[in-house]
Amino acid sequence: MPTRTWKTHPAYLVLLEILAKKGAMTDTDLFEALSKDHFEDMGTRDFNELLMRLEIGGKIRTSSVARGKRRIEIVA
Repeated sequence: MPTRTWKTHPAYLVLLEILAKKGAMTDTDLFEALSKDHFEDMGTRDFNELLMRLEIGGKIRTSSVARGKRRIEIVA
């Protein structure tokens, strides 16, 4: 049985680091970047909740690009 270890950085911090490094991204690209190397077990529900918390906290801004697609950027 594989053992799981705690992540050293919380998901919101890694998400903000990705946005700071790459700039504004679509939600699908950001989800792939986040789940590829850092949080493989994160689902879309958790991802959307994370985005909502960061947007309410004033850290990011989301805008609708097309139906079902959002553009996410860091608030300066």
